[in-house]
Amino acid sequence: MALRRATARTGSEARRPERWLLVFLLVFLIFNRAGVWLQKIGLGRLPGDVRFQLFGREIFLPFASSVLLALVATGITFLV
Repeated sequence: MALRRATARTGSEARRPERWLLVFLLVFLIFNRAGVWLQKIGLGRLPGDVRFQLFGREIFLPFASSVLLALVATGITFLV
């Protein structure tokens, strides 16, 4: 009985993967909408960024740009 209580997840712990999925989805949507502006400053053309067309729409998955922006944000938080 004691083991079951210790290993049971609470409601907030069970929702963590959903939160991260939502965050990544929002980041990809923002990158898709701001793609033209981001290309002007050089993001979106890195080797890990993927572009393809699906049903007449251009889809942009900025894997490398996301990692680069995360590193920049992490560096800024350490400085502040």
